[in-house]
Amino acid sequence: MSWSGFLKSYKSYLQLEKGLSQNSIQAYIRDINKFVKFLDYNGLQIKPQAIDPEHIERFLHWTTDLGIAEASQARFLSGIKSFYNYLVLEDLSEDNPVDLIDSPVLQRKLPDVLSIEELNYIIESIDLSMPQGTRNRAIIETLYGCGLRVSELINLKISNLYLDDGYILIEGKGQKERLVPIGSQSEKYLRIYMSEYRAHQKVQRDAEDVLFLNRRGRKLSRVMVFYIIKESTKAAGIQKSVSPHTLRHSFATHLVENGADLRAVQDMLGHESITTTEIYTHLDRKYLRNTILQKHPREKIKNY
Repeated sequence: MSWSGFLKSYKSYLQLEKGLSQNSIQAYIRDINKFVKFLDYNGLQIKPQAIDPEHIERFLHWTTDLGIAEASQARFLSGIKSFYNYLVLEDLSEDNPVDLIDSPVLQRKLPDVLSIEELNYIIESIDLSMPQGTRNRAIIETLYGCGLRVSELINLKISNLYLDDGYILIEGKGQKERLVPIGSQSEKYLRIYMSEYRAHQKVQRDAEDVLFLNRRGRKLSRVMVFYIIKESTKAAGIQKSVSPHTLRHSFATHLVENGADLRAVQDMLGHESITTTEIYTHLDRKYLRNTILQKHPREKIKNY
């Protein structure tokens, strides 16, 4: 079987058995195709089962020569490893050649974060007298108030809003669902948006349960949400590059700065590993110091 045949069956595995989203599946296939392109470029007509660690090492050196960042190299390696795990699982390969390869050492980059004042400026810059003003206010309040990914926001359903109970049901990565508390401001502007704007829209047949709609009554695109935030940031006079993910980072950071438990923040963000959430503790040294002073048993001993 050729590489394309193996990738076709691997794609079905990711979709049917792993339950990954189309975006995630495409990302996996795209990264493995980078490796296949490397083999073709170097005239290596090798079947997947014949790949060994040396080929993987040569691929990583090749990406380095091309100036590809270590984070991207690590992602390529992860994608190839996942592919070979599938082959081993299906008895299509005896072992995984990536198991003997060390992943590039990454320096964890701290995410961009807005201050509370900057967030208030962005929110207050929205003109509620404009037709889309209440929608845009609800979008930003929900992104920041609930720490959502942009994909989670645009796929949010009206049937998954439990505003009377103070929760919304989110479908995250890998179709995993989680309940996220919703604050009073987010709830307030969602209700205003639904009653004063969305209730009067002509909704397309496939979007009856979609919460946020564009002017044509269809689901908002990711690009449109980026544009809304960019324009609101510009109107607020803020020079930073702000994206939907910036609001998610700010949500988590402000919670941690105010003493929220990391496990609770992990659940709200939908992180599988607490390690991913721990990055937010690096953003506030004062928080770390206060944690030690309050929690370490030696700090509770009074000096006499």
